[in-house]
Amino acid sequence: MEDNEKIREKGLVNVSLIGICGNVFLLVIKFVVGFLARSQAMIADSLNSAGDIFASFMSFIGAKISSKPKDQDHPHGHGKAEYIFTQLISISMIIASIVMINKSIQSIVNKEHIIFSNFLVIVCAITILVKFLLYLYTRKKSKEYNSLLLKASMEDHRNDMFVTLGTAIGIFGSYLGYYFIDGIFGILISLFIAYTGIKLFKSSYEVLVDTNIDEEKQNEIIASVLEYNDVLHVDSIISKPIGNKHIIILKISMDGNMTINDSHDIAGRIKSDLIKKYDYIYDVFIHVNPHKID
Repeated sequence: MEDNEKIREKGLVNVSLIGICGNVFLLVIKFVVGFLARSQAMIADSLNSAGDIFASFMSFIGAKISSKPKDQDHPHGHGKAEYIFTQLISISMIIASIVMINKSIQSIVNKEHIIFSNFLVIVCAITILVKFLLYLYTRKKSKEYNSLLLKASMEDHRNDMFVTLGTAIGIFGSYLGYYFIDGIFGILISLFIAYTGIKLFKSSYEVLVDTNIDEEKQNEIIASVLEYNDVLHVDSIISKPIGNKHIIILKISMDGNMTINDSHDIAGRIKSDLIKKYDYIYDVFIHVNPHKID
């Protein structure tokens, strides 16, 4: 299991570093061109890239901490650190979006015009291409490592493609004389960033407050437990998230006439089989309730 965690850590770190490099490149070209052309939509887009850099950096740190092995003070490891850093990312995205909405509104009120440049169009095309490649790569790795941080990055890369398309529309609208379109798209982009941040915050919050495993997985586990003929009923099933896995706590009913050794032996086999069968299970605790059979 430790080897798998090391592989996962290395994978998360590599994805984060690639994301940082790609977004630093996009931040520089978008901000410089957006500033020179006075495009609020392009500057908002560059701010989004800045948020992406921060997100990738937090993913890097989160991967390092969450992959640390369990110790005496942390018997279940450090997996939840990944979700704490996810919340930091989401909060920064929400704050950044609020700042950019204010700037975009000011650009509309002050009737600021874009200085059109072919570089604006080129930057949009480059951004869409880079984000598409990052999206494909991150999607593959998020499925491979089952990481909320990578899933969030994947969605962010996908959203950025559409955000940049909106930026291009705003640029052309301003070029045609509709100065307010650029500011409007700056607001829409910022709202989209805020929405992504809130969505990300909600996902990480659900893990940190120990939200139970979803109903589909519960039914999956119950069905596997009931394959044992000695199990009469699954009385309850709850879970505790630990990083990208869960601790499962089961209460099951078995024949009250069965010896303690036999019931514990069966419970041990159930635990072992569930951990082997489902990669989202970190550990299983089973309480056996004696059931009187007439």
